[in-house]
Amino acid sequence: MTLLGIAQIVIFFALVIIMTKPVGTFMYRVFEGERTFLHPVFRPLERLIYWLGGVRENEEQSWIRYSASMISLSIFSFLFVYLLQRLQGHLPLNPMHFSTPQAPPSATPITPDLAFNTAVSFVTNTNWQAYSPDTTMSYLTQMAALAVQNFVSAAVGIAVAVALIRGFARHTTKTIGNFWVDVTRCVLYILLPICILATLLFVWQGSIQNFKAPAAVTTLEGPTQVIEQGPLASQLAIKMLGTNGGGYFNANSAHPYENPTPLSNLLQMLLIFCLGAGLTYQFGKMVRDTRQGWAIFAAMSVMFLAGAFICYWAEQAGNPMLTKMGIERTYTGTQPGGNMEGKEVRFGNPMTALFATVTTDASCGAVIGMHDSFTPIGGLVPLFNIQTDEVIFGGVGAGLYSMLIYAVVAVFIGGLMVGRTPEYVGKKIEQKEVKMAIIAVLATSLCILVLTSISSVAAFSPNSYWNPPGPTTANTNNGGPHGFSEILYAYSSGAGNNGSAFAGINANTPWYNLTMGIDMLIGRFLFIIPALAIAGSLAAKKLVPVTSGTLPTNGGLFVILLIGTVIIVGALTYFPALSLGPIVEHMQMLNGKLF
Repeated sequence: MTLLGIAQIVIFFALVIIMTKPVGTFMYRVFEGERTFLHPVFRPLERLIYWLGGVRENEEQSWIRYSASMISLSIFSFLFVYLLQRLQGHLPLNPMHFSTPQAPPSATPITPDLAFNTAVSFVTNTNWQAYSPDTTMSYLTQMAALAVQNFVSAAVGIAVAVALIRGFARHTTKTIGNFWVDVTRCVLYILLPICILATLLFVWQGSIQNFKAPAAVTTLEGPTQVIEQGPLASQLAIKMLGTNGGGYFNANSAHPYENPTPLSNLLQMLLIFCLGAGLTYQFGKMVRDTRQGWAIFAAMSVMFLAGAFICYWAEQAGNPMLTKMGIERTYTGTQPGGNMEGKEVRFGNPMTALFATVTTDASCGAVIGMHDSFTPIGGLVPLFNIQTDEVIFGGVGAGLYSMLIYAVVAVFIGGLMVGRTPEYVGKKIEQKEVKMAIIAVLATSLCILVLTSISSVAAFSPNSYWNPPGPTTANTNNGGPHGFSEILYAYSSGAGNNGSAFAGINANTPWYNLTMGIDMLIGRFLFIIPALAIAGSLAAKKLVPVTSGTLPTNGGLFVILLIGTVIIVGALTYFPALSLGPIVEHMQMLNGKLF
């Protein structure tokens, strides 16, 4: 590693710390219904939305009604996105004529299974893309279906996190807020203003924002090249802020239109962590003890920094087999050294490793380098980040409610150690909360491991959901442990609602479109519903006074316990699978047997 690379990571983290408190304070005011500087602009629109939707702003919901509202919005969103994809050939803003007889030969047809997978993907805030966006989706589909869901799915995640915080903050009540009010306020006062500003900054840096048809230009060498156009910058902003990650182009944030400059690259990473970090401070404010929020932030930060430096070290160290061939792989000042396969030269190893860590910590899934080309240990870091249930800052809202579920498990373990009823921020953690937490943790891991095992041993026809008689196709472009890692990463990414991939997998087949869709649904809703059940249970409880026997949950000891819980649960669950993939691949590399 180089001093410059280390400094880049440290500076980024310092900026995250600086923005955490102001962002968290503003979000606290929004969800507590306090007046902000944006109210003169958005308050009339907020009231209009409530009137049109028949929402009673001051009427709160139980956790069951809150969950039902969330599910009903998700079902409507799924149907809307699915139908818009299937009908895009008959709708305007489609200058490329996708899904029509005039479609270019390179266009990807939107089959029912692909439309199902994509609709589930964007509704669950995963943004897994089994297609090339610039050769598949019309401008209208990109804006009205995909970009809109980037706002809605992000707002749903934040609303659930806020509802869970209310469960800890309130006592002797049956309500945890109003889902429709929370989602509306999140979009109007948080997501939309930041995205408007970010869009203008991205356009200033060189991102495109237009409705032009693709331009055919003659290159300096003579051949004709098609330069894609479209409303990119507006989708780029919410893609990063909402930790959605679905790119406008197949190259995602490695594309010069999506990520033109080093400044745009830094801005994208800050947008990814912005709300996830702010929610930790909001948690502390709402439970009336900001040290609780900083303890959560500290646990996330330790795991983030560990992952970032391990990934950077592995990528900068590169492949020792190349050294044996006489290829220079050390940093010299005139060349970057390390493993540069699949990386943009303008970003290099430190920024690519940092971006990969940030995007998988935060369930964003946007990439500036191909994770499939990382070294085994470099690829293990983003894979394990996802498998921790995205608790390291995590997706907007999802990171906090996932970490709070692990906090429930941690204080339960701590209570067993000292022989006392576990307590967290003044609430007794009892049988129901622990059961719900275990259901959430086990549901995602069971889905990942079962689907990975089936897909690893069976080949599926590109046109069938199962293995029929006759010729079949391989699941991945690679065999051995790396091919297994590609499958494991795909299902981990789906269940973790991340959306990134090792990319060597042939994802646009009926089998993967169907099973990845199921994977994403389980990872989203079998985590959210137990979280809301915990919120409802905690909100009904009385506050428990702090005694000399109470485990402090705002200090270093709890931070260590929480980190240990996350790492141990993840290791016990996934170590056998990881041993078959990146770990054994690393051993092969050290022994010179990769080729």
